[in-house]
Amino acid sequence: MAADGVADDPRVYRVYLAWCGPGMVKVGITAEERGDARLREQGAVAYSWLGRGPLMAARRTEEVLGTALGVPDRIPYAAKRVARVGLPGERERAAEVESLYRRAVGVPGWTETLEPVALRVVDQVGVFGLGRVDRIDGVVAELVEDGCVHGTLVAAAGPDLHVEAPDGRALVLDTRLITGWGLVAAGSGDGTTVPVTVLPPGVQGGLF
Repeated sequence: MAADGVADDPRVYRVYLAWCGPGMVKVGITAEERGDARLREQGAVAYSWLGRGPLMAARRTEEVLGTALGVPDRIPYAAKRVARVGLPGERERAAEVESLYRRAVGVPGWTETLEPVALRVVDQVGVFGLGRVDRIDGVVAELVEDGCVHGTLVAAAGPDLHVEAPDGRALVLDTRLITGWGLVAAGSGDGTTVPVTVLPPGVQGGLF
C-alpha cells in the first residue's frame, strides 16, 4: 500500500485496474518496484496497469478515476472470496478489464501527470489455482487453543487458503487470522476443530 504521508516519496508508482469477480472492479496504486505483489496480495483475478509516475499524481489519478468511473479503491475480502467461485471464462474476465481500461483512458486530465501504460490484461486464475474452486461450504471464523484446520490445499488467493477437508467440505482459512498463533503440523487423524461459519447453498447469488 502506498505511504500517503510521504509526499516526496521518490519512487515510481503505478495505477492499476483490477477485476475481482463479475461486476467487481477497482482502481488502485502500488509502488512499481513491487511488481504484481500487491495484486496477488489482494487476490485480484485479473488486472491491467494503467499509468505510472510520482506518488501524489498516482493518488490523485486513483481518486479521479474512482469518481469518474464509479468504482471503489477497496473491495471487502469477504465479497471477493465469494465472487471467485464459479468464475466466467478468461475471455469474459479480460473483456471487463479492457472495457474499464478504455473508459479510464477517456477520462481527461490524468495523462498530464502520469505516463500511460498500454493495455495488457494479466490473468491470475492459474497462479491462484482458482480453476479448482467450485464452491465454499464454510469459512473458518476464528482460531482457538489446540484447534485444528485439516485438509488438502486446493487454491490460494490473497489471504485466503481454500482447503478440501477430509469430510469433503470446501473450507476457507483467512491467513490474517493466523497472526500471533504458533502453527504445528496436523496429525493424519485430526479433523477441523475450529469454529466454522457455514455458507448456505446459493449464497453467492444472494450477495450481489
